[in-house]
Amino acid sequence: MTNNNIYFVANWKMYGNSRTLRAIKNIKKLSKSKKFYKAKIIYCPPYTLLEQFANKVKNTNIMIGAQNCHYKIDYGPSTGFISAKMIKDTGSKFVIIGHSESRKEGDTDNKINLKIKTALKSNLKVIFCIGESLKEKKNNKTTLVLRKQIFNGLKNIKDLKNILIAYEPIWSIGTGVLPEINNLKLQVQKIRKILKNIFKNQNYKILYGGSVSPNNINKLSKIDIIDGFLIGGASQNEKKFIDIIKKTIN
Repeated sequence: MTNNNIYFVANWKMYGNSRTLRAIKNIKKLSKSKKFYKAKIIYCPPYTLLEQFANKVKNTNIMIGAQNCHYKIDYGPSTGFISAKMIKDTGSKFVIIGHSESRKEGDTDNKINLKIKTALKSNLKVIFCIGESLKEKKNNKTTLVLRKQIFNGLKNIKDLKNILIAYEPIWSIGTGVLPEINNLKLQVQKIRKILKNIFKNQNYKILYGGSVSPNNINKLSKIDIIDGFLIGGASQNEKKFIDIIKKTIN
């Protein structure tokens, strides 16, 4: 694992209500411990809980993020959508953009690019998700797909200082199937090479997401070129989320 700060992003997806705020009680205690000073914890609950979460973690090192945003920067007649400005107003600091579940619902590379630009202009930091499907993997198109998603998603963006790249193989999300460790390391190396060709000498933060759990985090944390994890189901369980953090930082 990297010797720098390690990110633990909790993506709650479409789960949670006011009562589930109790699930961060012990996480708050852990975040204040000197032993875990390297842990950068980011909770991404549903929109309905953003402000409540932000208020709950005041005076801690925990940060809050949304799971998506609209591509338009200004307020307007877009019924049912949330703008980056609105997300910023809740006290959130991050937004996930390009998650495969959002891509499945219609987020194209072009729309993702617009969303990233809008989020950055609204002073939000971005967690930019990329990843290949099982079919693309079987057809040996992983590198081609990742390159396309990176080039198009980050088009005309000058630097990555406010962007975290999250590599999430679609076939691994929610399936319990983890990439073979050497292959995962190879893919992350390829992502770094692609980024280097675009952004030259800048620093890149790359997270891994896809069936991350307390059972496999020891294997994953041995990959020294990964800067953290985007965690789905396991992050909704406080004990599991704490186990992941503790096993990573030991």
